[in-house]
Amino acid sequence: MELAFIPSPSTGVIHLGPIPLRGYAFCIILGVFIAVWLGNKRWIARGGKPGTVADIAVWAVPFGLVGGRLYHVVTDYQLYFVEGRNWVDAFKIWEGGLGIWGAIALGAVGAWIGCRRRGIPLPAWADALAPGIALAQAAGRWGNWFNQELYGRETDLPWALEISDGPNRIAGTYHPTFLYESLWCIGVALLVIWADRRFKLGHGRAFALYVAAYCAGRGWIEYMRVDDAHHILGLRLNVWTAIVVFVLAVVYFVLSAKLRPGRETVVEPERSLPEGPAKTAEAGPTDAKAEPEAEADPASEPAEDAAGSKKL
Repeated sequence: MELAFIPSPSTGVIHLGPIPLRGYAFCIILGVFIAVWLGNKRWIARGGKPGTVADIAVWAVPFGLVGGRLYHVVTDYQLYFVEGRNWVDAFKIWEGGLGIWGAIALGAVGAWIGCRRRGIPLPAWADALAPGIALAQAAGRWGNWFNQELYGRETDLPWALEISDGPNRIAGTYHPTFLYESLWCIGVALLVIWADRRFKLGHGRAFALYVAAYCAGRGWIEYMRVDDAHHILGLRLNVWTAIVVFVLAVVYFVLSAKLRPGRETVVEPERSLPEGPAKTAEAGPTDAKAEPEAEADPASEPAEDAAGSKKL
């Protein structure tokens, strides 16, 4: 007998008049705002300028969305490109389907472009964003709850997730893996914030810590899921991805600590003032050297007569 369970919403869309508000999209947008807000606070604390994080996010977010969707479509191509499926569904991002691996990879490309345009080191910017990205993932996972997807094995635990009957799913109570991952991501964010304050992480090591910690949790959470996925040597593809990315993050952390210890002292260099009239005007009249007065020519002075009066 089930004593309690987590109910799933009857629909993932709320209509505000003629405007549909999709729960999945709302969670993604909320996560972006959280990441930018926290990243901006951390960037300013590191000596950066207000607004820089948002300016670079304008490049990173679109790239990340495209990368996340590409990873999902490529790794789950059978959902879109086999007989009986409609390939147009691959563009329906609001129905769910964003791979965090592709989102981070291509999002980093967008961030690199934005950082290069501002003359900012990408690792420093990534360190500032790391805990915010983890919190963004925590918020974004609730989009899976709205869509009733990516749940785990059947269970009768009090916190089991109730799933209703529908396409590609059977009614029952299952492990709420979306909730497990959301809570794990919150823990990762707190870990990165604590470690960054305690050890003054720099040169991308805070971001590497976030990646490694997330992958450690994603591995066991992915192992609990029952949705269709490709398997390699008995393990789901995303489990292998988590293992490989975890190792790369740890290697980067260790090598970075040896090659570039400490933290960046300047994360956003001041731009030099342009040469020209502005520089001259800045000096002002008080800085100009006075012209030396011409020496008086005795011959040009009117001669004085014996009475002392000048001859005009």
